[in-house]
Amino acid sequence: MQKDEKIYPVNTGGAQNKIVETYAEDMAKVIENDQSGLIKKIIHSEEEHEKEKRDMSPESKKNRFFMFTSLVFILISLATLIFFFLKKENNTVPIEQQFTPIIFNDQSTFLEVAGLKKEEIAQTVLNAIDATSLKSGSVVGIYLTEDKKIVGLRRFLSLVKSALVLNENTLFISDNFLLGAVNGPTKDFFMILRVRGVSDIFDSLRIWENKMFSDLHAFFGVGVTAETKYLLTADFEDGVVENKNARILHDKDGKIVMMYVFADENSVIITNTESAAHEVVLRLAASRVKK
Repeated sequence: MQKDEKIYPVNTGGAQNKIVETYAEDMAKVIENDQSGLIKKIIHSEEEHEKEKRDMSPESKKNRFFMFTSLVFILISLATLIFFFLKKENNTVPIEQQFTPIIFNDQSTFLEVAGLKKEEIAQTVLNAIDATSLKSGSVVGIYLTEDKKIVGLRRFLSLVKSALVLNENTLFISDNFLLGAVNGPTKDFFMILRVRGVSDIFDSLRIWENKMFSDLHAFFGVGVTAETKYLLTADFEDGVVENKNARILHDKDGKIVMMYVFADENSVIITNTESAAHEVVLRLAASRVKK
């Protein structure tokens, strides 16, 4: 350790001698004479300050470790944010279209058909119709569902493996349709299709005539037997029902087996009795008045 030196002149009989005292020796004397301990406190404070400076120094191993760890966490956080930003999906819940019945129904029934075959779907509908106990002239509306979501027309046609093709006018034929039954002397099944105009579906219906009985007979409770199989190839004929143009399929006795009626410019009714067509036509007219 380098020592600081002080030189004090001393008179010794005409000759000047030099007495050398170190800085450390001076400090030792000062400390010995420090009755109040002030010097010791100052020294202790300086030592603590030096220690604090060493601890806060970026060159400290401990501080370097914390700095490195913090940097790693920051990089991980940034990577996570970038990942979720790039992979972000639109989680906006779509607003479901408000459910509006095509006609007034005295009773509505929802039938889950997920996983059912064509024949099973038809039987489920017939069972629901048979279970109704409404007064004469009442209408039950039947809505098919898959996983609690209402089945639209296109999905229905797919489920029953229908031959109906909606062609290029598919955008003008509504997916909103209705199955149901009119409770009269018999419980008569019906189906309502909604279109922008009858011309949008006219050609498709004429083509469907060849397979309409095959596609829908089970919903009307008519089986294909040796006695009825001729209906698979029978022709529809022009007719008038409720003063509306219609195409009608008759059996050998002239009884209506199936028909589709152009109820108005925007509605087509498929049913098998004039009484059912009459009630549905009235309700369609009433629904137009209310709108």
